Amino acid sequence: MSDTLLANLNPEQLAAVTLPDQPALILAGAGSGKTRVLTTRIAWLIQTGRVSPQGVLAVTFTNKAAKEMLTRLSAMLPINVRGMWLGTFHGLCNRFLRLHHRDAGLPQTFQILDTQDQQSAIKRLMKANGVDDEKYPPKQVGWFINNCKESGLRPGDVEVNDEFNRKYVQLYQLYQDQCEREGVVDFAELLLRTYEVLLKNIPLRTHYQHRFSHILIDEFQDTNTLQYAWLRLLAGQGEYMSDIDRTRAAESKRIAVANIFAVGDDDQSIYAFRGANVGNMDSLVRDFQVRNLIKLEQNYRSHGHILNSANALIKNNAKRLGKELWTDAGVGEQVRVFEAPSDLAEAQFVLEEVGGLTRDGWPRSQCAILYRSNAQSRAFEQGLMRHGIPYRVYGGLRFFERAEIKHALAYLRLMENPHDDTAFARVVNLPTRGIGARSVEQLQDMARERGTSLYGAVAFLAGKAGTSIGAFVKLIDGMRFATQGLPLHEIVEHIIDASGLLAMYRADKEGEERIENLEELVNAARNFNAEEGYALDAPATQAEAENELPSPLAAFLSHASLEAGDNQAQAGEDAVQLMTVHAAKGLEFDAVFLTGLEEGLFPHENSLKEDGGIEEERRLMYVAITRARKRLYISFCASRMMHGQTRYGLKSRFFDELPEEALRWLTPKISGMGTGFSAGMRDAWQRGGGKPFGDADYGGGAVPAFAKPQTSHGWRLGQGVRHPKFGEGVIVNLEGAGNDARAQINFGEAGMKWLALSVARLERV
Repeated sequence: MSDTLLANLNPEQLAAVTLPDQPALILAGAGSGKTRVLTTRIAWLIQTGRVSPQGVLAVTFTNKAAKEMLTRLSAMLPINVRGMWLGTFHGLCNRFLRLHHRDAGLPQTFQILDTQDQQSAIKRLMKANGVDDEKYPPKQVGWFINNCKESGLRPGDVEVNDEFNRKYVQLYQLYQDQCEREGVVDFAELLLRTYEVLLKNIPLRTHYQHRFSHILIDEFQDTNTLQYAWLRLLAGQGEYMSDIDRTRAAESKRIAVANIFAVGDDDQSIYAFRGANVGNMDSLVRDFQVRNLIKLEQNYRSHGHILNSANALIKNNAKRLGKELWTDAGVGEQVRVFEAPSDLAEAQFVLEEVGGLTRDGWPRSQCAILYRSNAQSRAFEQGLMRHGIPYRVYGGLRFFERAEIKHALAYLRLMENPHDDTAFARVVNLPTRGIGARSVEQLQDMARERGTSLYGAVAFLAGKAGTSIGAFVKLIDGMRFATQGLPLHEIVEHIIDASGLLAMYRADKEGEERIENLEELVNAARNFNAEEGYALDAPATQAEAENELPSPLAAFLSHASLEAGDNQAQAGEDAVQLMTVHAAKGLEFDAVFLTGLEEGLFPHENSLKEDGGIEEERRLMYVAITRARKRLYISFCASRMMHGQTRYGLKSRFFDELPEEALRWLTPKISGMGTGFSAGMRDAWQRGGGKPFGDADYGGGAVPAFAKPQTSHGWRLGQGVRHPKFGEGVIVNLEGAGNDARAQINFGEAGMKWLALSVARLERV
């Protein structure tokens, strides 16, 4: 049966699976079969009698991965493997603490606080102790506590360097005391409490060190400081032991030292923001004196041009253990590179390509659109909605379903209709303004008694509740007055700021992405104006005065509601996949569209300020590239709506690190340009006063390629023209000179047309 188990493994996989009982690090490249190696290693150890199922400890990072490994092991072995210690760090620690709750000082029925429960507990604690939650935001307190725990620090271990920090430490102590009284633990506590019990209880530690003679870890590059310390402790390499003690322990066979089998890829370490420490791989090699370092470099997922691009890119990272992916599946198709004039044109191109692939028989579910920032999803979602294409946002919410967007829309709904009770209740105390649940209940009672809306009932509410909610009503009325006569996008921009939402998320440690989404809402409003026929600078009352259309704000709110409630794919439905690059890790697709490759976006501007930030962004790009099996598209934009304004960007530095022979440029790659606009093109565009390309409607036609503009013929990019046959249009591309000059013009319903300027009867408009 051993031969059957090892059949079809390549030489490196076979070497890894059959390693002797020594510490090992397996560098498993993307698509190299690491899960197969890990599960086969466990099955081989059990089948050959090297260990019993009870002697294996296997750690994964997700419950999904744990279930998959158990399923594979069940198929490989003729025994029941369900009782094995195989699971996530949190799952295994929970199991340990249930068995040894007395040693851990916990009740047998202790409960686990999820993230929301933890936040509720912290808010309750702060209220009970009279702590200002604006000066010390509960989320920030939670992050401080969790970061301390993940570093192995209790309140008494935290260094206090100022009064502000001292308060956080005091709150940590109060929170710890509250959890002890209530018999609850949070996620970070599961691991820390387990580590502390093993550290202090020598007989218990010795028992588990002897029991688990083989420790196997998946995704080792994603371990944090405490997780690695926990693994060292169980493997007999804890820092509490001196070298002499460790040697004596090993000689006396009191502990099973160093049978650790770590599988990971330092090139795919992309979770530093969660505390992951890629340096743990170097530490493992040093601490366990690893002599068995095996590289799994044969890739079973992607074709050659895709892998060559990934290899060339990641070689620019200095701090890596080093490997090079290869495949015997052939070079395949070149990586397609597309330069779009705008983010809307980029979305149009991607959707047309997806449409072409599906017409050729590719499943929609095998087409993935990846982006660096969640806010980028809106343009793609909008296009998919318009074309009636089912889609699924993987690992996240659709744009108009995101909490920060729904908050902003609630304020906008109150601008349009102050008697909207649902919107009123949603934001009356968001951001927090001292309006408690009891005050809201009083208002609701008054509204029922008076037969009016919550807004209308405020005038009848007395006491503290009347004062605090009255201040909210004044805020709403003040914002409505301040936005009279403003165009739609400026209304949205003003409300986001004046409501306090922007300040709330700026104070949030993880609020940057939410701010980007709110800024994208401003972009959505600006684009909506143009798409629905409102002038960009039209005040909100223009259409109402003409009795032709609803106000821009009312129309926009209807549009948002309809988009939020439609076109998300049903379970099992064939649908295009949308996701951030972070969410794509571990997944693979036949066709991948990697979008927004511009400086400041990918790599993200924040990476420039962080030590090792660019290397982490490069690893993220490497992960994105290696998601593709057969076809990879990479796109970037000459201009993009960001922060409510049109930005002219530079193409990502990562393009310069890709091998030219692996790329196929779908738009002309112009020497010295390579950044969307040349300086001459940008100057000509700005002198012409034309709208940004993002304001043009490309309909269903092809997206224009770019060439250097020639201004000697008197025409310019963005210029409005009229043709006797095709009607009015906008010049979106110019090339050639003299009698050879021609222009590509977007004529709206008539589509895109290339016309020779020497013979076309064009008029300026």
